Amino acid sequence: MRQLVYYVAVSLDGHIASPHDTFEMFPQQGDHIDMILRDWTDTIPAVGLEALGLEADRSRFDAVLMGWNTYAAGLGTTDDPYPHLQQTVFSRSAPSRTVPAGITLTDEDPAAVAARLKSEDGGDIWLCGGGLLASSLRDEIDRLVLKVNPVVLGAGKPLFDGAGYDPRTFTLTASTPYASGVVINEYDRAA
Repeated sequence: MRQLVYYVAVSLDGHIASPHDTFEMFPQQGDHIDMILRDWTDTIPAVGLEALGLEADRSRFDAVLMGWNTYAAGLGTTDDPYPHLQQTVFSRSAPSRTVPAGITLTDEDPAAVAARLKSEDGGDIWLCGGGLLASSLRDEIDRLVLKVNPVVLGAGKPLFDGAGYDPRTFTLTASTPYASGVVINEYDRAA
């Protein structure tokens, strides 16, 4: 069965973006980037793949789920960030902008969509963000892969936004530190 994997960069204090929805505070150079280019190629947007001369082989993921704000963050560059993946964008209100034919824009319950996708054949499903969507999918998330960056933001978009107090337990399965200060922590949902 396919797994839903929340693979995301996060600050030491649990934020996935600044209060202004920016990400430049996370290190963009260093040995952790080499690992991402090698092992997580499927998560690189098409414009990045093209610039780097890389090709996503869909060995890690073949689908991506993202909230409207996560999708909209890249609209200055592209309106089709991951054409190599089956893309689903969630929005509680239909935005006035149309999306390319290869992207599904929906206001359907994210947990129902994730459960349906997980029951289908294919590779794993990447939960790209954001924090509100992650909160609504907590019961569907099978793995967390957190790129913990050596920065404290003090404020910003939380890893899980609006979840309330309803604890979930995950088991650490791997932790890999890099000279850049980034640590990749991998967790499986506890049984």
